[in-house]
Amino acid sequence: MSVRPSTLRVVALGRKNFLFVGDVESGKHLATLYSLVASCEQAGVNPHAYLADVLMRVQTHPQSRIEELLPDRWDAARCA
Repeated sequence: MSVRPSTLRVVALGRKNFLFVGDVESGKHLATLYSLVASCEQAGVNPHAYLADVLMRVQTHPQSRIEELLPDRWDAARCA
């Protein structure tokens, strides 16, 4: 699996920013957000549209079908 140069750039830019996260819990939350955005980009999904839709739907979405909200399975047409 090859790594795109833009992915490496995000890591390099973030490295300095990660010093100012504040505490361990905030760092974990930031890492989760970075992971979601990277997963969206890898799946060819607009991260902003994905997060806007999923954060609204996750409250009422059935837990038994939570895998439908993963970036690689998310369908932008269904949220329109």
